[in-house]
Amino acid sequence: MMMGSSCNSTMSSSFPNPFLFLLSHNSETLELASLHLHLPFILLLLFLFFFSFLILYKPLITKQMPLLPPGPTPWPLVGNLPELFTKKPVFRWILGLLEELNTEIACIKLGNVHVIPVISPEIAREFLKKHDAVFASRPITMASHHLSRGFLTTALSPWGEQWKKMRRIIISEVLKPERHIWLLQKRTEEADNLVRFIYNQCKFSSITSHNFTDSSVVNVRNAVRQYTGNVVRKMMFSRRYFGEGRKDGGPGLEEEEHVNSLFTSLAYLYSFSPSDYLPCLRVFDLDGHETKVKDALSIINKHHDPIVDERIIQWRNGEKKEVEDILDVFLTISDTKGKPLLSVEEIKAQLIELMIEIVDNPAHAAEWAMAEMINQPEIMQKAVEEIDRLVGKDRLVQESDIAQLKYVKACAREALRLHPMAPFNVPHVSMADAVVAGYFIPKGSHVLLSRVGLGRNPRVWEEPLKFKPERHMNDEVVDLAEHELRFISFSTGRRGCPGTALGTALTVTLLARLLQCFSWSVPPNQDQIDLTESMNELFLAKPLHAHAKPRLHASMYGN
Repeated sequence: MMMGSSCNSTMSSSFPNPFLFLLSHNSETLELASLHLHLPFILLLLFLFFFSFLILYKPLITKQMPLLPPGPTPWPLVGNLPELFTKKPVFRWILGLLEELNTEIACIKLGNVHVIPVISPEIAREFLKKHDAVFASRPITMASHHLSRGFLTTALSPWGEQWKKMRRIIISEVLKPERHIWLLQKRTEEADNLVRFIYNQCKFSSITSHNFTDSSVVNVRNAVRQYTGNVVRKMMFSRRYFGEGRKDGGPGLEEEEHVNSLFTSLAYLYSFSPSDYLPCLRVFDLDGHETKVKDALSIINKHHDPIVDERIIQWRNGEKKEVEDILDVFLTISDTKGKPLLSVEEIKAQLIELMIEIVDNPAHAAEWAMAEMINQPEIMQKAVEEIDRLVGKDRLVQESDIAQLKYVKACAREALRLHPMAPFNVPHVSMADAVVAGYFIPKGSHVLLSRVGLGRNPRVWEEPLKFKPERHMNDEVVDLAEHELRFISFSTGRRGCPGTALGTALTVTLLARLLQCFSWSVPPNQDQIDLTESMNELFLAKPLHAHAKPRLHASMYGN
């Protein structure tokens, strides 16, 4: 029986129960039947759901990304790079393009880079104030790489720890108010030397020409550029001359080639070289820019490096113990462990960058202001009368007088507005996608605030091409800085120039000394100064030559 019971159990487990099979089959059939019955209802619910979604969220689905600013149609792969070869000078082509498109912001594709020129102060403020953190980097270019020795400096370096380190040092050690006062005597010495140099030219010309009028035709461009060159050399190295110099206070051959090389470096710093947008082209140096930058830098280093190297030895050997100039400041800055904070390469690179930042604007503004004022004698007379009234003729204008010389500052400010040194501000590179003025600005874009376009914008300035200092006299305080970006002198934001006080002091002192110490007029046999602007740059097409005659007592000229 036990065996029979076991067999029955085995059999029942081996064969399915027919009744259970029927029950299972009927259940699946019922579920399928139920699904068929409800399918239309389910489809209707799904349709209603998607229809409601489309109605409610249609604005989000159909909304498009903002468009790029208007611009020329780019070629495949290279964008508008061919125009860099055919539309010379490029900055005038860009300004003409903005006018042709009737826009205050544009987008030009150069290689894979979106270049965004701007001539609207409102849009400029949006870039540098509202979105300042996004547009706080710098482009990597051939010239900036060479001049900064691999981006070791402040103004030319992209956003990063090196930039933060160097900017902190420049602000806290070099351009702080105490240092500005400490360097005052060096600046004053060079302002005095400028006056002596021009006076000596007048005396020499009077003797050699036998006219005994104590007057001369002066190369103003040469005089003002050598003044700024002398100032930076004196502040950096405590010397006016690299060589023997000249007894009359003028520059020697070494100083002339030094200043010329600084201006050459500036001319090619951000000059739309094709290799800056398509790096594979750099090896060919198609436009010759790299050769010119290297040649200029070689001359600068020829004069700088021996001084720096010798000074390092002097400090190391204990021969030098007193800090006398900016080079000494850099060499004596130490970290928390007492070790030098700056490498020799960082010091050499930063000295060059400071020089090219300082040497240009004061000289350029003074030359243009003098040219405009000689053609409008009533403006010059008004400025001279202000100096005579507030300073007098018994002493020379000093930096401490600048605050009072409102009209002289208005003349300098007007020169900066109408005749900027460079076509564009140093480029700002976007570190992320952004929307500015309703336009999409991709990450990596180069934003170029047009100094020319802003300062001569007819929507902003009445009679924009006329030199009219009175337009700035409505402000209670006349300042060379333009915080609303209606033109650019020192810029603003994280990348704004920290040397506003120094730039203002040099520019106003230079212009005021020229006006106080000499009477200026057009050269003989000339009706007026030719104000034609150079086609390839923003300088006067012809260097300013003007007739100068001393107007103070001979004892004031330091001879």
